[in-house]
Amino acid sequence: MIDLRQLREHPDLVKASQRARGADESRVDDLLAADAARREAVKRADDLRAEQKTASQAVKKATPEERPAVLERAQALAAQVKQAEEALRTADAALRAAHLRIANVVHDGVPPGGEDDAVTLRTVGEVPAYDFPVRDHVEIGELLGAIDIERGAKVSGARFYFLTGPGALLEFALVQLAITRAVAAGFTPVVAPALVRPEAMEGTGFLGEHDEEVYRVERDDLYLVGTSEVALAGMHKDEVLDLAGGPRRYAGWSSCFRREAGSYGKDTRGIIRVHWFDKVEMFSFCRPEEAAAEHLRLLAWEEEFLQALELPYRVVDIAAGDLGTSAARKYDIEAWFPTQNTYRELTSTSDCTTFQARRLNIRYKDEAGRNQVAATLNGTLCAIARTIACLLEVHQRADGSVHVPVALRPWLGGHELLTPGMSLAAPAPVA
Repeated sequence: MIDLRQLREHPDLVKASQRARGADESRVDDLLAADAARREAVKRADDLRAEQKTASQAVKKATPEERPAVLERAQALAAQVKQAEEALRTADAALRAAHLRIANVVHDGVPPGGEDDAVTLRTVGEVPAYDFPVRDHVEIGELLGAIDIERGAKVSGARFYFLTGPGALLEFALVQLAITRAVAAGFTPVVAPALVRPEAMEGTGFLGEHDEEVYRVERDDLYLVGTSEVALAGMHKDEVLDLAGGPRRYAGWSSCFRREAGSYGKDTRGIIRVHWFDKVEMFSFCRPEEAAAEHLRLLAWEEEFLQALELPYRVVDIAAGDLGTSAARKYDIEAWFPTQNTYRELTSTSDCTTFQARRLNIRYKDEAGRNQVAATLNGTLCAIARTIACLLEVHQRADGSVHVPVALRPWLGGHELLTPGMSLAAPAPVA
């Protein structure tokens, strides 16, 4: 949630952010009114408690003649205090509800507009040319025995799949490469839970307007995460972190689940838009003044990973109207998909400033020893299903084989090619 001090001092800035997002500007006025009402309720309750304390002391000092009237006054004040405290609880609830309806304040320089208004910052790598009819990742995956869509649908329904043989090995190789590189960059590896409590979902901004995307296990009041960002953020809920040595970074692996509500008819073929996939997610806690630089570091690590996979890509600055609730700025990296003749998102990284940490009560101590709200950032290092789809398409060859990027070979038995009917054992050394 946003900083109420910022709201009180710069309401026009918050309103401008709402306009840039295409969100309801009147919610800012609602929050201002709720904040004022809550502060008034606090003052009234405090004033009445002070009067009640004075009246209680007066009862002790009253003469027998004065005592009945003084006692009556004290009892009346006790009833008023009870009413004022109930009014304060109501005002607290109203303030929280209004607070949760306001998205994070977007950074200066974020492009205005919606999904089609993202700005390309740079394009890296050459788009490959093919002298044969290109196959999509489903056809290549079936030739290799790597992807089984039909049986995935038979077992679980639409937008599910099996990764088999070389497809399964590709998943394990990508995870190993991602985690190895993350650890080398100073991240702590984490295997994160895929089921979380409601407060973790709300704290990271994935409930409210976005809850139609989320799977809920109603019997246990738990949610299936759409990203391990949720669990990694919630891991330090109600804690004070030591950030004196710099950002605290985690690389979390988990399965991710998305209902894909509203995507009817989009990407129905293959494993680009699915209900379940595995992902390696970077997450960082840092001081607010370090967040902008940390955001660029996360982006750089994502770029280095795609370069290691030998994939052409472009970096885009996402427009305000396409930002998630918690993000003040987001960069996407879109890789080239030959059969679609376009770039599609493979990774993203978001600066959430203090928005999530304020909801989750995650703090750090400043130089004076005072508790301050931390900043949080996240970045996808590898969304595995979509990355496999891209790898198969970009690195395909005319005979149905697929080039294996050099960086992945140590975890694929040293194989330079994936070929139909291949043995999955490591190739014999060359004499």
